[in-house]
Amino acid sequence: QVQLVESGGGLVQAGGSLRLSCAASGLTFSSYVMGWFRQAPGKEREFVAVVGKSGGSAYYRDSVKGRFTVSRDNAKNTVYLQMNSLKPDDTGVYYCAADFRFSLLVAEYDYWGQGTQVTVSS
Repeated sequence: QVQLVESGGGLVQAGGSLRLSCAASGLTFSSYVMGWFRQAPGKEREFVAVVGKSGGSAYYRDSVKGRFTVSRDNAKNTVYLQMNSLKPDDTGVYYCAADFRFSLLVAEYDYWGQGTQVTVSS
């Protein structure tokens, strides 16, 4: 069975950095596009970043461009999200997700992790 397990969240001051990891099992990792999404309290889950199957292509939501970097290590079945210059608006539960398609849409992802909390204090 497919499992995605996020880690690396925590409490950080504005301007700080965090690196999230998502370890995948139960699937052929290199066959899946991996996305990162987040959900703030009272808000809908939103797209953050996506990386292609080989790691050669990536796309970000506008508000994180230049601050966040998504990458993957197919040998380790792991996808990463390096988050720099964090802002209070980045606060939320961060989820990784897997799908065959290079998509920005929550509804198109088949597999999800349980999420990891990121809190950015001002």
